[in-house]
Amino acid sequence: MTEPELTGPVALTGPTGGLNRAAVGWARQPIVDTTGIPGKPWGRNKRWEYWNVVTPTHILALTVSSIDYAAVHEVWVFDRRTERVWQQGATVLPARGVELPGTLGDGPARARAKGLAIDIEEVPGGTRLRARIADAEFDVIAALPPGHERLAVVVPWSDTRFQYTVKDVARPAHGTVTTAGRTHQVPAGESWAVLDHGRGRWPYDIGWNWGAGSGVSHGRVIGIQVGGEWTDGTGVSENAFFVDGRLHKIHGEVVWEYDIARWREPWRVHRGGLDATFVPFFNKVTRTNLAVLSSATDQCFGQWSGTFRTAEGETVPFEGVVGWAEEVHNRW
Repeated sequence: MTEPELTGPVALTGPTGGLNRAAVGWARQPIVDTTGIPGKPWGRNKRWEYWNVVTPTHILALTVSSIDYAAVHEVWVFDRRTERVWQQGATVLPARGVELPGTLGDGPARARAKGLAIDIEEVPGGTRLRARIADAEFDVIAALPPGHERLAVVVPWSDTRFQYTVKDVARPAHGTVTTAGRTHQVPAGESWAVLDHGRGRWPYDIGWNWGAGSGVSHGRVIGIQVGGEWTDGTGVSENAFFVDGRLHKIHGEVVWEYDIARWREPWRVHRGGLDATFVPFFNKVTRTNLAVLSSATDQCFGQWSGTFRTAEGETVPFEGVVGWAEEVHNRW
C-alpha cells in the first residue's frame, strides 16, 4: 500500500476535538498542529518527549510526559564499557511539575520531581537536552542540520483514539555527560540523538515494537526507524530509512522476527526494501504495576546491519549502526 503524504500544515484535531481526518498520513517534517491535545475525554490524553543519545562511551535517555492523571519522567545514563547504570524515575500523581509545548518546537519541555530535573529547549541550530539526577547529569546539543528530514505520522485507531508521533533519528550530538564526579565528552561526529515526540489519545491496553538506529556506515549517515503492532490495521505505519538526512518512507508494516525470552539472539526486521538484523548487547528491563497503570518494557540496545533498497533501485548497505529494538505492553 501507499500511505498518504502530508505536504502542508494541518491540525491534528477538528472543531469538536475529535480526529481531523485530513491529518491522517505521514510527512517529512513536523507540520501537524497538536494544540488540541489535551482535551476530552480526560484520562486518554498522552503527551511526551523522549530523547536518547548514543555516544562512544555512554547511552543517555530522558523522558518528560503527562498522561492526564500522572506525570511520568525518567533520566537514564548507561556506561557502555562497565554496564553501570545511573537511573531515576518519577511517577507523580496527579500530574504536576511538568511543562510540555502544545506543538513540537513551540516552547520548552521541563520536568521537576523528587530526585530529577529535565530541561529541553530549542536553541539556534538544534535542541538542548539537560538532565540531572544523583551522581549523573548531561548537557547535550542535538544538532538539526539544514535539510534534515523527520518522520511525522498521524495514526488513526478511530475518530476518538489517535496518535501523532515524530520519530527524528540520526541527529548529530555533542556535549558532556558527568557520572560519579567524572565528566566525559559527547564527541561530535561520533554521537547521535533520537527523538520520540508524541501527542494523542490512546486506548487503555496496547502494545508495540519500536526500533531505531543512527550512525555512519560506508561513509553515509544512516538512520533506521521501524515500528510495529500498534499501527496494525490503521493504514499508516511509522517505518522509514534515512540516508544522509533524506527520508525514504517504508509503506506498510514491516515483519519483526525475535524471541524476547532469548533477547540476546539476533532479531530480524524486514519488508518494504529493508532487510535488517539487530544484535543486542544490553536489555533495559522496566516493569511498573500501579493497579490502574502498568507497563512492561524490554528495550534492547545493540547494533543494526543489513541493506535497504530505495524506490529508485539503489541498494544501501549498513553495519555497526547502534540503536535499540523494544517490546512494550502498556495499560494506561
